[in-house]
Amino acid sequence: MGARIRVEFAQSARDDLHDMMAWYASQDVPEVGRRLATEDIDRVRQLETFPDSGKVVPEFDTTWLRELEHPPFRIVYRRDELSVTIVRVWRSERLLDPGLGGNA
Repeated sequence: MGARIRVEFAQSARDDLHDMMAWYASQDVPEVGRRLATEDIDRVRQLETFPDSGKVVPEFDTTWLRELEHPPFRIVYRRDELSVTIVRVWRSERLLDPGLGGNA
């Protein structure tokens, strides 16, 4: 087995998880938000060993921007040689803005 890849969360992804938990709390089901956030974080752990296991984000079609699916969320990450950075955790139906270019 190869070396583990460092996985980190960008502030935007941390904000997404916080917003998700806040939304579920506002719906009087905070436990659902906590459970989903925990499941999303657990799903990301596979990237330490298998950083290319996500599919290429169709809106960008670049090999360095990939996503894992964890319905009802998309976990979008940037991949480079030594690390993976989780950049967004969004609802599956939400599309990324291709105008972001290299800022994703």
